[in-house]
Amino acid sequence: MSNIKRREFIGLLGGAAAAWPLAARAQQSGKLPTIGFLGASSDTAASRNVNAFLQGMHALGYVKGRDFEIEYRWAEGQQVRLPTLAEELVRLKVDLILTGVVQAAVASRDATKTIPIVCPLLADPIRWGLIKSDAKPGGNVTGLLMFVEGLPAKQLELVLDLIPGAARVGLLVNPNNVNNVSQRQEIETAVATMAVNIISADIPTPEGLDSIFPALARERVDAVIVLRDAMFYAERRRIAALAVALRLPVIYAFREHVDDGGLISYGINLPENFRRSADYVVKILKGANPGDLPVEFPTRLELIINLKAASMIGITIPPTLIARADEVIE
Repeated sequence: MSNIKRREFIGLLGGAAAAWPLAARAQQSGKLPTIGFLGASSDTAASRNVNAFLQGMHALGYVKGRDFEIEYRWAEGQQVRLPTLAEELVRLKVDLILTGVVQAAVASRDATKTIPIVCPLLADPIRWGLIKSDAKPGGNVTGLLMFVEGLPAKQLELVLDLIPGAARVGLLVNPNNVNNVSQRQEIETAVATMAVNIISADIPTPEGLDSIFPALARERVDAVIVLRDAMFYAERRRIAALAVALRLPVIYAFREHVDDGGLISYGINLPENFRRSADYVVKILKGANPGDLPVEFPTRLELIINLKAASMIGITIPPTLIARADEVIE
């Protein structure tokens, strides 16, 4: 065999090894492929998301303990721990990392450029530098978006459906979150043609929540919109309690807020995104390159209403709004 042909043959072997499915390589070594799960907090909502992912895997013929294993790492509400936990998973040589929040995806990408990363809750992934485009991610990160365009404006419309004639609407914003900045801009654009005044309240840390809600009440806001944010999500029970104490109607982006005492949510179904993420994981285990798997959009939006919270706040939900709800919590 000539030197040129020999080099070509070795190159082909190397390429085949690189494309050899993770599951097949694991089977050859006698070890099940391991998925590293990096999450923000191991609470009830996180358990629901994990279960949804496992259900998605089962539907595709993959059973935990038989076809794959999972190594869990939880930041327990302390996002500063995510980089360290991501590095732990890399040192364990997991075959793939599934992340619970976009910040975990960023930490994982910073820790490895080779291990595939799937994030069911991507937010502004191009701005974060996680992907090059939705259609062609290009790196080692892919997944599903956690928002649809126009959703903040729809939440503002929901306020007006709930309280016709509302003139002052509070907006809870985490200024450290670039996604919050874009959401605020969308709402400010929407109110340009409305007789509504937005009272924006910046909350960079959870400690500010106890003072900002009384401040919004003093501003006599008719309702408050809580923007999509990991910190607000983690503090959802506290926010719901403050809203009830001050009798403030609050609109949220995720149903978990309502499950934990909030009034109304309108947004994507988070467990559904985790269930769909199983499709990415299986494709990658079979040899697909994450950079070739297009980022997908949420397919399910839901309106959840908590009548118990409404009673405690002292507000009556219009029957037309109840009729539109996907679920009403009594």
